[in-house]
Amino acid sequence: MINSLGELAEKAARADQLLEGEVVQELDAALIEASFVSDRMDEDDEAFQELVAAIESRGQDSPVLLRPHPAGGGRYQVVFGHRRVRAARQLGRPVRAVVKEIDDRDHVIAQGQENSARENLSFIERASFAQKLLDLGYDRPTIQSALAVDAPMLTRMLSVSGRVPAALLQAIGAAKNVGRDRWLELTQLVEKPSNLDKALGFVTTAEFLAAKAEDRFELLLNYIKRGQRGSKRSAPAANTWAAADKSVSAEFKNTGKAFSLSLKAKDAGRFGQFLSSNLDRLYQQFRQEEESGSMKQGD
Repeated sequence: MINSLGELAEKAARADQLLEGEVVQELDAALIEASFVSDRMDEDDEAFQELVAAIESRGQDSPVLLRPHPAGGGRYQVVFGHRRVRAARQLGRPVRAVVKEIDDRDHVIAQGQENSARENLSFIERASFAQKLLDLGYDRPTIQSALAVDAPMLTRMLSVSGRVPAALLQAIGAAKNVGRDRWLELTQLVEKPSNLDKALGFVTTAEFLAAKAEDRFELLLNYIKRGQRGSKRSAPAANTWAAADKSVSAEFKNTGKAFSLSLKAKDAGRFGQFLSSNLDRLYQQFRQEEESGSMKQGD
């Protein structure tokens, strides 16, 4: 925990350095567009309304970072501070912002570091952000810088986000309290095509959609696990046979690919020896009857 807090403080400090000594402007929120890559999967409405109330009562304490929009037209693009821009737009207030010329690579690094420092993004939000950057063509060192993670951690993130369909991730949402191990468990389950089909169907049901955002991951995981248990074939029932004189009895099981026979009672050993000694003859008789049956069906 101490290490995590230290990392957050370090990332926040690096993000703050981008704003130091820069001129703060007030800009119309209507001129500001979102970043070209999203790092959040859903919005915490309660936390957002608290931010709106805070800005309404005391103003916007810290400026957002914008860059001139690559498409021009006097517009701007958010590097970080999306929630503050949204709050200002809702309140009908101008946005306090620093505007800097920043290329795409520095944009995603600054965005990733500031948001992960300030917002405590969940594992899957960070993993999804990493996947989006990878899909956009950014190399791994750049993505590591954006998330302030080492190479092994990035590999673990991508091992989940790269194997679970985006539609399923979006349906589940941020899953704030779910860590990598639980996500890996779900990943391994949905790699089975039949489980994935069930999962994609379940996330459209009224039961799933009515669930709270924080409950959706567990709801889906348990649904798939129940299906796994229900799909397991029950062991085939044993069949029995007994000689008329009760001197030997048999229990046999047939799974289609395997057949087992167990003999019991006083003559079991001798009868079993008789069977094993006559397997060639019995098999030839079996083949003849099979061929005879095939010929009759063809007539």
